[in-house]
Amino acid sequence: MERDVMDAIDAGNAGGGGDGVDAAAAALQALMQRRQTVLPKRLGAPGPDADQLAAIVGAAGQSPDHGRLLPWRLVLVPEAARPALADAFAQALTERDAEALPEQIAQAREKAYRSPVLLLAVVDVARGDAAIPAAERIAAAGCALQNMLLMATALGFGSALTSGKALSSRALRRLFALEEGEEALCFLSIGTAASPKPPRVRPGPEAYLSVLAVPPGPAGA
Repeated sequence: MERDVMDAIDAGNAGGGGDGVDAAAAALQALMQRRQTVLPKRLGAPGPDADQLAAIVGAAGQSPDHGRLLPWRLVLVPEAARPALADAFAQALTERDAEALPEQIAQAREKAYRSPVLLLAVVDVARGDAAIPAAERIAAAGCALQNMLLMATALGFGSALTSGKALSSRALRRLFALEEGEEALCFLSIGTAASPKPPRVRPGPEAYLSVLAVPPGPAGA
């Protein structure tokens, strides 16, 4: 059975099989294999226009959502708000390191100005249905982010997810008005890649797929 599954995956990756497998292989090659992380400092203009950004953000709403809780939200950081974000990054650094050098503070501030489009993903790990655990809420947010990354790729843009210690700082929580139970998950940057990036080797199913072994029955069964 395990070999049958692996053979089927290999056939799909090669584009073999029926129409359904062909469509899946096309999606894999056109979007999933093309998607790459492009660091925000390498993302420049032009960024998505209003219609393209609406399509990217709209893709997030197609993600799984147990209980229709919508345990995540997105905050767009427009150009006019970048200086405030730069201040928050600088304050976050000095919160962690009161002896940070001026050049380190300047570098922290500069991160706020990278990429034409910048969004913060926020996940709600507490409110709503208490039966839905935090891990499931974070997984739902991850699915929403992946949808956005794939839509950005389909539209020809580069993208990246970035995090860091600043996400948990008082300065950033204050700027984004995060409520109790909300956590800043990551930033999503979108723009045009400054230069082509060679594809990296991706892990194949053999690196992460296994088959649960059937436990032995009771003695004498």
